[in-house]
Amino acid sequence: MISHLSGKIIKKSPTEIIVDVHGVGYLVNVPVSTLQKIDTDGESTIYTYLHVREDAMVLFGFATEYERETFRMLISVSGIGPKIAQGILSGISAEELREAIRGENLDVLTSIAGVGRKTAERIILELKEKISKAEPAEPSTTPMTQQLKIRTEAVIALMSLGFTKSNAEATLRKVLLESPDKELQLDELIKKALHHSSKY
Repeated sequence: MISHLSGKIIKKSPTEIIVDVHGVGYLVNVPVSTLQKIDTDGESTIYTYLHVREDAMVLFGFATEYERETFRMLISVSGIGPKIAQGILSGISAEELREAIRGENLDVLTSIAGVGRKTAERIILELKEKISKAEPAEPSTTPMTQQLKIRTEAVIALMSLGFTKSNAEATLRKVLLESPDKELQLDELIKKALHHSSKY
């Protein structure tokens, strides 16, 4: 199994990066939370998880071992595969996710695009005990739920402007994927979401 890659990030998109390791380029699937943390100017170390299917081997990468362990916990939940877990960690940080599971906070979990109430309940049911026994949450340089709070408030604001909850979440997810390196404030997030929706 490939445990980690150390090299230069030579290409990145909202969901993928290419890591050059001594002239060999590795395509790695990453959540938005990882893109916000990795250094694209110098050499970076990406902690990886190799998912083996009958028709392919797919690498998923993370900025920290803590994120990778959270990803492994997610894919242990029935009905959640690597792509869904990648999407969940694009909508919420590993720290915020564990905090929400510990507190059985369904509102936080269902605010993540693609996570319905049944999925959120299943995540809590299957992971709460594991997370409670795990190490304390990794220290964060920002308030634990600040970014999530902004996204939740943006969903409410968009719904007041006529969006359905699912459309608001989907639009915000697209906006965040287009700006993976920037922490958007509430007013900027809403403006970008309205602009994005006007294109369709």
